[in-house]
Amino acid sequence: MTTLLVIAKEPLPGRVKTRLTPPFSPAEAAALAEAALADTLDAVAAAPAGRRVLVLDGTPGPWLPAGFDVVPQCAGGLDLRLADAFARCDGPALLIGMDTPQVTPELLTVDLAGYDACFGPAEDGGFWALGLARPDPALLRGVPMSTPRTGAVQRRRLVAAGLRVRDLPRLRDVDTAADAAAVAALAPHGRFAARLAGCGARTGKGTGR
Repeated sequence: MTTLLVIAKEPLPGRVKTRLTPPFSPAEAAALAEAALADTLDAVAAAPAGRRVLVLDGTPGPWLPAGFDVVPQCAGGLDLRLADAFARCDGPALLIGMDTPQVTPELLTVDLAGYDACFGPAEDGGFWALGLARPDPALLRGVPMSTPRTGAVQRRRLVAAGLRVRDLPRLRDVDTAADAAAVAALAPHGRFAARLAGCGARTGKGTGR
């Protein structure tokens, strides 16, 4: 069965979701990141998988549910860290990040039997999911990360390698306060939405601080 990989940073103030500050404080941004990660891990835990792996920069906390193997991220750029995550897999694998707390187990139930890869584009030009029937780290090394063209470059890399690509729904990452409000509205009953509500009206709709 498919290995589900989640690549994440330990949600510590000043290290995660820095684009949320302002309007949020570093502590609030870290709390939002923790809630997003917890929602993501819950979805992964509820999806069918042969193995569930958290590829973590940092130390696990109480937000980590049972049933996950935890492995450290390697050194280097994001492309190298993603490549290394896939290098640890010897069968079909699907990798996601911690920025889409609206993800559901249904979205993560991907059958790669008729495809070589699946690709989940993000609204900001990146991607929220990448699945490979036969993980090949070389497919990720050298892809420019965190740019508006990251997703397009990555998808072209898959196609150029002759892979049959299945496209997943486009999702919105949580990077800014406006993103946070939009994503919380899509998953109003999750930890992320509750945490955002607890932070007050600092999502671009209030007076800010």
